[in-house]
Amino acid sequence: MGPNLIFDKSFLQCLNRDESAWLDQFYTSLITPLFFVETLADLEKEDHKGRAPEQVVGNLAYKTPDMDVAPVCHHRTILTGELTGVGAVDMQTGRPLRLGGHDVLMDGERGVVFDLSPEEEALARWQQRDYLSIEREQAREWRRELSRISSVDQQTKFQGWFGEKRPSELGAVKSHVDHFIDGENPGRALRHGLSLLNVPTAAAADVLRRWNEVGQPPLRAFAPFFCHVYGIDLFFYLSRAADLISGRSTNMIDIAYLYYLPFCMVFTSNDKLHRDTVPLFLRKDQTFVWGQKLKDDLSALDIYYDKLPESVKAKGTHHFASRPPADRAFLTTRLWDDHLKEGWRNTATKAKSSGNDDFEPQIIAKIKRATDAAEKAPVRPDSSPEKVDFMITKHSVLRKKGKWTRYPKLLDSIKDDSDS
Repeated sequence: MGPNLIFDKSFLQCLNRDESAWLDQFYTSLITPLFFVETLADLEKEDHKGRAPEQVVGNLAYKTPDMDVAPVCHHRTILTGELTGVGAVDMQTGRPLRLGGHDVLMDGERGVVFDLSPEEEALARWQQRDYLSIEREQAREWRRELSRISSVDQQTKFQGWFGEKRPSELGAVKSHVDHFIDGENPGRALRHGLSLLNVPTAAAADVLRRWNEVGQPPLRAFAPFFCHVYGIDLFFYLSRAADLISGRSTNMIDIAYLYYLPFCMVFTSNDKLHRDTVPLFLRKDQTFVWGQKLKDDLSALDIYYDKLPESVKAKGTHHFASRPPADRAFLTTRLWDDHLKEGWRNTATKAKSSGNDDFEPQIIAKIKRATDAAEKAPVRPDSSPEKVDFMITKHSVLRKKGKWTRYPKLLDSIKDDSDS
């Protein structure tokens, strides 16, 4: 239940297994489609340490959070929903968009249950070095696609945008993009954005018709997620034209992580491109954290909790570390304060004084009844957290990660750790 966090592959690679346990303990990790395909693509990549590709992917899958996770809907699906008027996108709360939930009714209460996503099921298999043949082919195709990607053509198209004076820093490029999207000719920006994002001609015509019908409002009011994605692509190509970002194929993949920024509170990476660009696109209530700093903090938390008596540690991290330490010397504690406000400290105090365990048998029984026996209800368009009485997500969780026991034995549905 920690701050919503997006990480890239470079960050997860730098963690050891014990540190990954604390990442999962104190953050709600948003798994982007890009992370999934980047990890899968390593099945076809030579490892400079001589490890088998299956071992590399299995190790990444093991460290990938599995306890408090939310797979994020593909940006193209979100974009299509917004442009067709089917689904508005909340750009301000840092809440992920997730598909696959079904409405249920139980004891007069309405809830939403999310089953395991295909991505989560795949990651669980990858932990055991179990890969489908179609996944191996997808990995091969992804690496072939990376080798074909080039921004040279787009770079040439945008070299004339600045006139004689090209910007000398990325902030100036971002200002140029914002001025174009928010300027006096929104129709031109809308048409250009639809073209740059390769929206089919017929669909683009429908978008323009809808925009005209509602009185040609500012683009950020009409389609805020479209403006966000379009702004990132335009920023990238203009930065390339100004020779501020190199055109290597991995940069085009890395910049695409920014599509998902509206849905997180914290973004972390060890990638220099992310360090230089992500802060330009964040809201004031969002935070970029350099990956090494977060790794160091997770390591410090590991040392802190390792000093506890073995009898306490045996009860599981969920029992003795449901909240981070109160000491603001820890980066994680400061991030909880910044993004969850003081409410988490009050909740932690009440939970400690009550002595209740979140995993009492009656609570487990209620969750099981809601997921297995509750009556399915018609899906409603307003099944958001504010509109339902309860929400349950299913996860495939390891009982132990690294050296840390995470859950008590009474949770029979939780898997034991393996040697993966």
